Amino acid sequence: MLKASFQTDQGKVRSHNEDSGAVIQISASDVFAVVADGMGGHNAGDVASQMAVDYIREHIDTYIKEKIETPNIIQSLIEDANTSIYTYANEHPECHGMGTTVVLLRATEDEVSLGHVGDSRCYHIHDQTIRMLTDDHTLVNELVKSGQITTEEAEYHPRKHVVMRSVGTDAKVRIDNLNYSWEPGDYLLICSDGLSNKVPANLMLEVATEDGSLEDKVNQLVKMANDAGGEDNITLILLYNGLYNDVGPEEGAST
Repeated sequence: MLKASFQTDQGKVRSHNEDSGAVIQISASDVFAVVADGMGGHNAGDVASQMAVDYIREHIDTYIKEKIETPNIIQSLIEDANTSIYTYANEHPECHGMGTTVVLLRATEDEVSLGHVGDSRCYHIHDQTIRMLTDDHTLVNELVKSGQITTEEAEYHPRKHVVMRSVGTDAKVRIDNLNYSWEPGDYLLICSDGLSNKVPANLMLEVATEDGSLEDKVNQLVKMANDAGGEDNITLILLYNGLYNDVGPEEGAST
């Protein structure tokens, strides 16, 4: 059995929330989850992120009924959401240039299929370890990979928030895809950079694996990001892969 909790928070500085997200429960052992972070500095980032989530939520059933394989469902949903946002922006001048990050995954009890664009992240928590599954599509990450700056320098780089790929800003979008195995007792944490920029991975691990309900854990992580400054919107989804004969953490709020 899979359980999920979703939370989004405006943070302590921003005048409105440009993040969106949703958990779509297909069955007790089949869950879609999406987090989208409207692009800071672009017009109507909140419109773009909400459009992406709404498009995905409204079209999942169609793709499932057509019995398309999961990686292709995820690819098509993000590509088609990109087209929808891009078309809307071109038809509405006040929204020109808007875009959003997207992390979209489908989890069963054995497997995770994931597609992502931008710098929102997905972490896998297994056996008291945490691993980032996604790769930030940012300028500073490209500089790190090319050896021009160190990981430590990237943390304080003045262009840290420059995203190289987003959904909705161009007619075509390049998506990273991943298929991954997970086990009973594992967690998946999907989040916008409002969390990952403020709460180190080791503390995410500590909170996720401590006693308590999923809802308590996501609320604690949001509080930690706000206590660390809360300069950005904060959005996260925590998924738990229930043990075979265990109901797992107390059910949190899902959407």
